[in-house]
Amino acid sequence: SHQQRFHVIYQTFTSYYNISVRVDELTIIDILTRRSYSQRREIAFEYEKRSKKDMITALKGALSGSLEAVILGLMKSTAQYDASEIKGSIKGLGTDEETLIEMVCSRSAEELVEIKRVYKEMFKKELEKDVAGDTSGDFRSLLLALAKRDEPSNIVDYEKIDQDARALYEAGVKRKGTDVATWITIMSERSVPHLQKVFDRYKSYSPYDMQESIRKEVKGDLEKSFLTLVECFENKQQYFANRLSEAMKGKSAKEKVVTRIVVSRCEVDLMKIRTEFKKLNQKSLYQTIAEHTKGDYQKVLLSLCGGDD
Repeated sequence: SHQQRFHVIYQTFTSYYNISVRVDELTIIDILTRRSYSQRREIAFEYEKRSKKDMITALKGALSGSLEAVILGLMKSTAQYDASEIKGSIKGLGTDEETLIEMVCSRSAEELVEIKRVYKEMFKKELEKDVAGDTSGDFRSLLLALAKRDEPSNIVDYEKIDQDARALYEAGVKRKGTDVATWITIMSERSVPHLQKVFDRYKSYSPYDMQESIRKEVKGDLEKSFLTLVECFENKQQYFANRLSEAMKGKSAKEKVVTRIVVSRCEVDLMKIRTEFKKLNQKSLYQTIAEHTKGDYQKVLLSLCGGDD
């Protein structure tokens, strides 16, 4: 029952605080990874009521490293987590463009509306202002156009499919140089189902598909951003599966990337990402995580992964 679950987590922490025994990471992992965000909030509320201590502070004191990053991430809502990741990518010296691109270009208009609201709540600043202050040129224009999108639509404007496809071709592959502004307008102002049809039609104008055209026309952060957008418009879960594969190519995993994707998508579409991962790699996400991580970090990720395929 809820009370019993709470009691276990409470004892785990109180034993840690009263006698300096090793904290029981496995219990913490087991309880917090198998609950929804709203259940985790309830547990934290109960914990505070009984112990007069804040559970997040207790977790910070009890855990460290990659395990701490995952568990603290789980104590935020999906939008709060995404907002913190964006903030983290533009805080301090230099920008972590890779994270910023992933967070802004892979989120739907609906998700971004919520992220912006939460960002303002958490940091007392407008997300657009922070992004604008930290980026420049066409890269900045694209990110701001995406952040400004309003509530999502699924409208397909059949009159405009051909027009948009031709405009994308004429703004890029057909001419010398690229009219980036036209690309930004079309990709930030149309619905996903509309763009899917546009990219399909695009092939009847251009010798290259949209992704190849992007690689030929633009470079650097702008190239990465447009590619992320197009990959997500075409198949978002495949995009995340690809990112996870890349992050676990070497001997040890790029933990930041793996943590970010697993934590931010675990209540959104992780099951579908798992399916795409298996299709891409002929090996399950579960097995891949098991091979590239170790210790408590491995345990927490496998538990969130939710099983082998």
